Amino acid sequence: MMRRALAATALSSSLALGAAATAQDSPDPIKLTLHDWTGQLITTTIMGEVLKQAGNNVDYVQADYLAQFAGLKTGDLDVAMEIWETTGREAMDEATATGQVENLGETGMQAIEEWWYPAYMADLCPGLPAWEALLEDACAEAFSTPETAPDGRYLGGPVTWGGFDEERIEALDLPFQVIHAGTDAALFAELESAYQRKAPILLWIYAPHWAPIKYAGEWVAFPPYEPACYADPAWGVNPDMTHDCGKPRGPIWKVAWSGVKEKWPGAYEAIKAFDVSNEEMGQMIAKVDLEGGTVEGVVAEWMDANKDRWSGWIGK
Repeated sequence: MMRRALAATALSSSLALGAAATAQDSPDPIKLTLHDWTGQLITTTIMGEVLKQAGNNVDYVQADYLAQFAGLKTGDLDVAMEIWETTGREAMDEATATGQVENLGETGMQAIEEWWYPAYMADLCPGLPAWEALLEDACAEAFSTPETAPDGRYLGGPVTWGGFDEERIEALDLPFQVIHAGTDAALFAELESAYQRKAPILLWIYAPHWAPIKYAGEWVAFPPYEPACYADPAWGVNPDMTHDCGKPRGPIWKVAWSGVKEKWPGAYEAIKAFDVSNEEMGQMIAKVDLEGGTVEGVVAEWMDANKDRWSGWIGK
């Protein structure tokens, strides 16, 4: 009887140890994607450094914002920390519908991405922020540059960001041309230069970011977004075309290859727990873009100031 009890105990212990072993994260590096705007670099680096504290190996991989989903489906990429409701929802939904990519929840940040103008431009384009003001030739001319005149110029984000700006201009018959900034840094450098000179500018501004905090201005009020706007031509002011509305607003999401949960269960839970606010992120972006800090330095400062918080994400 005693021998059977001891044997049962040994078997139970063996099974428990085996279960614990299978729950350990793989030593393979978790591949986190990096994109071309400061906030995403900060978000991803915070997550990566927290995972390192948990004992994970991490690789940072440069990837295109929308094209990354092909790699996430195959497991060539593992985690993307910022998928914006504003520009990435369609690609995210398509990827998660395959079962190869999983939505790991909100980051805590709420996204706005929209056409924005400095307050000093309001007198030159009466009727703003209503989008209909942009239909007027005088308003388009006020926003024009030598390369676009007599059309107005809209300075869009890098082409890889998506955003359907060309489609919107066509659908709403706006006398504007899209000129894409090459990088996130170039976009905001042009804003700084224009604002100092009170020069005309209409551009893609997003939040969380320091720009709409530092500068007085307003987002253009387009017809509110509804999913049908992007799918049904009959929706909205143009019965023949889609995208005749503003951009969606909402959460910034975390997504991962569906195999992350099994291969790195601890990291999976930590990524799901990640949470920062718009205010926190705006302050960190400002430290890099305005004060000359590095992403690594700003992340290290945040880690030092929030140890109790991120330790909870990894259960330590």
